[in-house]
Amino acid sequence: MLLYHHTVFAQHDTGSHPECIARIERVNAMLDTSGWITRAKCPTWQAASRDSIATVHKAAYYDQLKSWCEQAAGRIETDTIVSRGSWDAATHAAGAAIDAVERVVNGEDRRAFCAIRPPGHHALAGGPMGFCLFNNVAIAAHAAIAAGLHRVMIIDWDVHHGNGTQDVFYEDGRVAFFSIHRSPFYPGTGKVTETGTRGGLGWIANEPVSEDITVKSFTERLTRGIEALAAKVCPELILLSAGFDAHRADPVGSLCLADRDFGDLTRIVSDLAASHCAGKIVSLLEGGYHLEHLPMSVNAHLEELAKS
Repeated sequence: MLLYHHTVFAQHDTGSHPECIARIERVNAMLDTSGWITRAKCPTWQAASRDSIATVHKAAYYDQLKSWCEQAAGRIETDTIVSRGSWDAATHAAGAAIDAVERVVNGEDRRAFCAIRPPGHHALAGGPMGFCLFNNVAIAAHAAIAAGLHRVMIIDWDVHHGNGTQDVFYEDGRVAFFSIHRSPFYPGTGKVTETGTRGGLGWIANEPVSEDITVKSFTERLTRGIEALAAKVCPELILLSAGFDAHRADPVGSLCLADRDFGDLTRIVSDLAASHCAGKIVSLLEGGYHLEHLPMSVNAHLEELAKS
């Protein structure tokens, strides 16, 4: 398994914000103490280029975000904060996603996990949203297409709907998107009727769930949803927006899941990947804000992801 981790992600200083430096510090500490840093292959990589980021984001937003970071502008959107270190963190997060995809597509390994921040799945083509600066998973999907793939599938199990990712691929027809998320909840999108349009019609699938859902029901609905979409699109690669804020103790999101349940979800996605794309999965860290349960949930995820 490929593992992307770096202290650069601690340079994105958001103060006492829920998406704080301590999140990645706790995850990095777990990666060390649990032996993942020695067990996995840890590549070096470069920050994403302007051209790579431009596959998703508008040039004006790229320039504006860089300026905001240089100015340490602070709050740039209702829920989103930047500091001087945010630019290096955000460009290296996108760069990790690109590098992981290229290595997996080229056969260096079948699995990769990117322990990155800031998260990305709310980020819009023209602006930040919901803690997110660049849409890492959308940039990764475009990298997969550039590497020669024709059908990519994104699975998003973050407690919040990945509205930014959905927007990017709503008319595309090369990148399928499945999201299971709490509803009604932020950001208010992700209805079952949102299924794509034009070339992307039928390539978008949403599974909104209520806050009182059980683990059994959550697992069954995820399984049915991803199997149905994968049967339609026959993905050559699975990208996973791995948020851990559906944990029952999460202070921002919370649903019904415990640490071990993220291992079970990973096994379901791994089985799907084995059936459709030779087991190829690139997983990217999204949300998860409980400082004790986040690293434990990530560890459960990695234990299954590393099996191949």
